[in-house]
Order: sequence, then C-alpha cells, then structure tokens
Amino acid sequence: MIVVGNAVISDDIKDHFFVCDLEKCKGACCVEGDAGAPLTEEETGILEKEYASIAPFISAEGRAAIRKKGTWEIDQENEKGTTTIGKNGACAYAVTDERGILKCGIEQAYNKGKTSFKKPISCHLYPIRITKYDEYDALNYDRWHICDPACHLGKALGVPLYKFLKDALVRKYGLAWYQDFLKEIECTK
Repeated sequence: MIVVGNAVISDDIKDHFFVCDLEKCKGACCVEGDAGAPLTEEETGILEKEYASIAPFISAEGRAAIRKKGTWEIDQENEKGTTTIGKNGACAYAVTDERGILKCGIEQAYNKGKTSFKKPISCHLYPIRITKYDEYDALNYDRWHICDPACHLGKALGVPLYKFLKDALVRKYGLAWYQDFLKEIECTK
C-alpha cells in the first residue's frame, strides 16, 4: 500500500500492466455492468449545464433516456451516476463508431471544443476505482474480465497501470501529487 497526500493506493496499481485495447474489447466498459459511470456532485452540475453542447454527440436512444430520466440518475446503491439505457446499465452517453467501438459522447464533444468537460473522472481513471472515506481516498484496481486484452497489451508493451493513467491521475490529484506518487513507487521497489 502506498500513501500520498490523502490517497491510499493499492500496490496492484503499481504492480500491474494495462493499456486499453479498444480493437478487442470494443469499449465494453461503457455498456457492461449494472449502473452508469459514478459521478461526483460537481460532475452532475456540469452535465446539467453542458448537456445542450453534448447532446449532438450522443445517440438518439441516449438522448431519449436523458429526456426521460435526466442528465444523471441515482443507481441501485443510492449513488449518482450517468443516465443508463434500459435495464442493463448501458451508459446513455456512449456512442458506437463506424468500427463498432464504443466511445464517450461527452469526450467526443470535448474533442470538438464544444465543452470543457472531458468526461467523468471515474471513466478517465478506469480501471482504478476510488472509494471515498472521511479523511482519505482509497484507490483500487478494479479487475474485470472485459479488460483482459488491456492487461495483455500493457504487459506486452511494458506499461504499468499508473503510467497508462498518468493524465487521469494528474487531472484528479495534480502534477505535484503524481510526482510524489512516483517517488513513493521508487521507494517501494
């Protein structure tokens, strides 16, 4: 376990390899599971405010679900998350490209300069999941069979999970935090 600031980080994040392999998984994490992507309080407000700019980048089915349920919803565990389509937990913001790969409509809007919101931090950090406690965040590696291709590719390329997710970790905690995290990793080797 590594502690940096108010974050307690599982050794798995240091020890495992990971690089998303969208050609193989097709972005299944956007539609598999039983709930939408976890959202922070701030992110629910951003989605409400920015939805008009994001809407053109999501599917008609996604827009219909959002019209019916709102830009976010409370899931079965009483947590805030992205709106879902149907009962299977498919994210209403997910879109399928011409190759059959799922992508984030929010991120597509961001890439086109239509919103300053990249995507939910829980998506950007995946497969790291954060559990918030009163005084600290617990960062854990969420293993899921749909990410097996990413584990194989990461190992083949020699890319540790924490390096693959550098941008997301910097977005969440800042560059100074990430540099301190790297120092701690070096100390534990």
